[in-house]
Amino acid sequence: MKHIGSHLKRSIKDARITERGEFMEYFCEKLNRDRERDGYSKITLARMGKTLEKIPTKDLYYLKKVCDDAGNFSKKFWWEINPKKHEKEA
Repeated sequence: MKHIGSHLKRSIKDARITERGEFMEYFCEKLNRDRERDGYSKITLARMGKTLEKIPTKDLYYLKKVCDDAGNFSKKFWWEINPKKHEKEA
């Protein structure tokens, strides 16, 4: 018989999974793959959270689609989240 604490920890972890957190993990995985190859340090989830802080969750769907369709995921990601690149369009 297992201790009740082992069941509680598992249910708490599942309850904390959010849509935004899944996007952060996805972007970290894709970006870190390229960064490791180029010799840069990994981006942490905390840094990714700060980077995506002001972007609404609904816009993260667009960002994911655009980056996946691009030839270079990392380059497109950093270009899309830079607000200075989009001032002329507005």
